[in-house]
Amino acid sequence: MKKKFSTSWVGSRKPSKQRKFRANAPLHLRHKFLAAHLAKDLKKKYLRRSFPLHKGDTVKVLRGAFQKRTAKISSLNPRTLKVYLDGIQKQRRDGTKVNVPLEPSNLMITELALEDKERVKALERKLKK
Repeated sequence: MKKKFSTSWVGSRKPSKQRKFRANAPLHLRHKFLAAHLAKDLKKKYLRRSFPLHKGDTVKVLRGAFQKRTAKISSLNPRTLKVYLDGIQKQRRDGTKVNVPLEPSNLMITELALEDKERVKALERKLKK
């Protein structure tokens, strides 16, 4: 079966269709899936609930073994839809340390990296309305 992706797809209650949509999405749209909730003070400031993650953002882990830890984002992987944080690593059997992949839905943005001018414009877009 050929992979198909439609940007006009609205949604479905079927989990299989939801998984198919995420799995077959092109990379330029997968960036939107790498979004996390904003902290309360950022929600008030920017009048939005969530925002796409970016390298350099400071996030708090809400779920899993590293719960309540705060760290900066070291890298994002749009193919696997995973986020890697500085200092959040696990040790392999041979002793080497490897970064732990985290789901963006299990993170909360506490501080935004605002070096990118386009990102600042995107944040201010909703404030003008």
